[in-house]
Amino acid sequence: MAKFKKRRSKPMEGRAPEKPAERPPEPPSAPPQKPAEKPPEPPVSLAQQSEKDEKLNRLFWLRVAFAVAAGTAATFLFEPYEGEERRWASIGFMIAVFAATIVMAKSMHIPFSLADRKKLVTQGIGSYIFLYLFVWIVSYTLVNMDGGAQVPFP
Repeated sequence: MAKFKKRRSKPMEGRAPEKPAERPPEPPSAPPQKPAEKPPEPPVSLAQQSEKDEKLNRLFWLRVAFAVAAGTAATFLFEPYEGEERRWASIGFMIAVFAATIVMAKSMHIPFSLADRKKLVTQGIGSYIFLYLFVWIVSYTLVNMDGGAQVPFP
């Protein structure tokens, strides 16, 4: 490692004084401390795991049932609206019903570990969204079909 000498002479007139060269930072005297690790979670018994799985299954099927019921209800609830208003009202209704299922899921007291907390929201969300939209579209089509079934090809 090179050592830097300090200047002992005075700066010349007309020139700005030069800054002395900076020294590289000193290595720390103590070794760096590791960040505090989270305490390990207690092992989960088989009975607790099966209770959690049973409640998650119940939550999934609850959301499937709510998606079918809410998709059908959206067809009739938003009949007076037209175009974009109907679409956005139905999407808002879908979100509100999903929020209601989150409240119901919290009341189920599912024993989650700290890492699984987000499963309360994510369990069955994809199925809920796609089933809601599918049932809404099919029920709207069946209700508003003119003159019976139409064959798309002659």
